[in-house]
Amino acid sequence: MYLSLSVLLVLVSTYAASAYTPASTSGSDLLAAQSLIKLSAAVADGSLKKALAAQGVPQTCKIENLAIRREYSTLADDEKLAYTKAVKCLMAKPAITSSTLVPGAKSRYDDFVATHINQTLTIHGCGSFLSWHRYFIHTFETALRDECGYTGYLPYWNWGKSSLDPINSPYFDGSQYAQGGNGVYEEHNCSIGLPSGLLCIEPGQGGGCVETGPYAGVMANISATQPSFTGVSPGNTSFAYEPRCIRHDISVELANKWAGDSHSVDLLSNPLYQTGIGAFQDRLQYTGNDTVGWYGLHQYGHFSVNGDPSGDVYNSPNDPIFWLHHGNIDRVWWIWQNQNPIDRAFQIAGTRTLFNMPPSDNATVEDMIDLGVNAPAVPIKNHVSSVGGDYCYIYV
Repeated sequence: MYLSLSVLLVLVSTYAASAYTPASTSGSDLLAAQSLIKLSAAVADGSLKKALAAQGVPQTCKIENLAIRREYSTLADDEKLAYTKAVKCLMAKPAITSSTLVPGAKSRYDDFVATHINQTLTIHGCGSFLSWHRYFIHTFETALRDECGYTGYLPYWNWGKSSLDPINSPYFDGSQYAQGGNGVYEEHNCSIGLPSGLLCIEPGQGGGCVETGPYAGVMANISATQPSFTGVSPGNTSFAYEPRCIRHDISVELANKWAGDSHSVDLLSNPLYQTGIGAFQDRLQYTGNDTVGWYGLHQYGHFSVNGDPSGDVYNSPNDPIFWLHHGNIDRVWWIWQNQNPIDRAFQIAGTRTLFNMPPSDNATVEDMIDLGVNAPAVPIKNHVSSVGGDYCYIYV
């Protein structure tokens, strides 16, 4: 049987529309490799151990117990399934958070969401932003391994790889190997992703509940706090049990303009952001001003799926893409730090509150990071190196 030319053309066009080719991330990957070399040298000659010890931080990480965090799309299919299985395991385990304090916390996964909600105003736009989230995702990784039998490590999402075609990417294509899919189509207005209200995110092909991928049907248990998405309202009370579906409207426009590898390379090599941790982290979280809108890489990652709860600054960990996104936030900081492992280890800038509201003292490396029921309180200085304190990992 011979196919007609018209049928062949349809098949070819369908394949062309669905085929996915990752964009190049060679620029940031090269910078990561260079940072790994410098980190290795600082460990080998003992200079990093000496610098950490001067602040009372041990450095006992050895090559034989070194964890390697890898880019999600490079994992084998069985590794992706193992990761997702462990995440869903936490979603199935009962919460250890007090139901009196957080009525909406029904699962072990919700314990992490509740902690993020509770501390949102003191972990963003301030001196602890990077170190707090490093400890947070490490603690989540530990829970996956210790409580759910996961034998891998937390993967990350290099935003540049999916910047040309996020919907068909390995992160969001809706397959069992992805970390989500687009929502079913539902009419909605543009979403406000920036504090200024500028550059609202235009509606795309989704907008409704995610019904494909490994988390199809998963509910966000804790009530919304500050949703940005049409039709989602804040909870009647804080931490209430008001389950709702996870919504996506994956924005191709946002990815094309704000997620390309050139943005990561600029952050990591532009002299303007190499003067100190303050300049670096401010640019990473930059959202523009009252007249100019800008989706910095931190903002982009949360609004890439243009939905709920990812677009709720308080509740964002309720969307599983949070962990891969913040894995790359930590990786970008790791690259920046290890361009000069000794001088950049203990750098800290900013106050103790979001955009210094209300006004607060400057953060110091002696400030404690407390993750509530999830992990013991530990000073920021113990989170300044991926091979110092209790940490022993690298990124490849």
